Amino acid sequence: MTNYYHPVEQSKRTAIVDILRGWAILGVAIGNYSDFLFIGAPHKITHSILSEILLTFNRYFFAAKSWTLLTLLFGYGFAILINNVAAKGKNPVAFFAWRMILLFILAFINSSFWLGDILKDYAFLGLVMLLFYKCSARTLAVISAILVLTIPFVMAYINGFKFEHLEITSNPEYLKLYHSGNWIDFFKFNLLASFYEQIIIPGYAITAHIVMFACMLFGFLLQKLDFFNRLNELKKLLKRTLWISLAVAVTIGVVFNLIIFYKQDAIFKIFNPFYWLVLSTMIFIATGISLLYSNGKLKTIFSFFSAGGKMTLTNYMAQNILAAFIFYGIGLGIANTMPYWFYFTLAVFVFILQLFISKWWLSKYNYGPIEWLWRSASYREFFPLKKVQATAVTEIKTT
Repeated sequence: MTNYYHPVEQSKRTAIVDILRGWAILGVAIGNYSDFLFIGAPHKITHSILSEILLTFNRYFFAAKSWTLLTLLFGYGFAILINNVAAKGKNPVAFFAWRMILLFILAFINSSFWLGDILKDYAFLGLVMLLFYKCSARTLAVISAILVLTIPFVMAYINGFKFEHLEITSNPEYLKLYHSGNWIDFFKFNLLASFYEQIIIPGYAITAHIVMFACMLFGFLLQKLDFFNRLNELKKLLKRTLWISLAVAVTIGVVFNLIIFYKQDAIFKIFNPFYWLVLSTMIFIATGISLLYSNGKLKTIFSFFSAGGKMTLTNYMAQNILAAFIFYGIGLGIANTMPYWFYFTLAVFVFILQLFISKWWLSKYNYGPIEWLWRSASYREFFPLKKVQATAVTEIKTT
């Protein structure tokens, strides 16, 4: 039976959302590839000037800002999908629950290749989001604000936990699996590391998930306000947000570093504003990109970022699978033997290559390959992957 509720057509997508997804996936690639420098037995790392510059750039513009932005956009996409399904008379809860189960499957596959998978978190929190999908914009604003305001206290409290767990990424016994050329060892290492280094760590399992959920709810709120489709009429608000978020980020950053410099970090046991710094910086960057887009700047660059953003899931998983063949024992086995600049520039190179591939792919196909599989399985219907040529459409209309 053919379903009569379908995903949003590519031509009806909001361009700036895909552009922001493209930017976020760049930061995710840089963060994931850079992490390989720190997987292995503890060793002294001496950075060159170039590496220090790139490390600082990553720290202030990408680290944690990319996955929080991607999470916000996940919440935005959640709202669009829920509205689309509900408007067609279907049960949005049943549909989205099934879609998240499918995402869990993709997350397991991705976790087998990369220990830092975030899809499992999206799948879990996506199910939680179903409890809030009927909330008003006001309610979403209040809940997300409360969560953001409590994060520094939660983080300080959680960081005070004395939690012992198996160190997979620095344990010589398990690092043998990492360097092994055996596929079973490879999958075992990543799945064990995913469990011990993420799932059961309180700082990630609790603090990071509160941050993610706050971002998802805020993204849901933005969709209810039709925010990204009203950028031109909201330019004054965007400019105000740009400067306020910058001021907040700079203030928190300076205070944060002064506390560390003067060794007064005992305050972090009570109040840790790290994620306030991350979120304010993320909002500053996303607002800046939105302003550039609404002002008609960087059209060519943004067209490539938009293509990459339309294939976010495919590009994300492809980055991790490619990294497996570069850094693990099943491939080149580079591991942590290279300077930081190598990991950073490799991530940027892979991302740029993906942008060109995405642009070419979407000129011939309607969806990225993983997006197509996920959509088809979600709707339980095979959608046409290959684009119909304009000449063929004309012939059909004239017959």
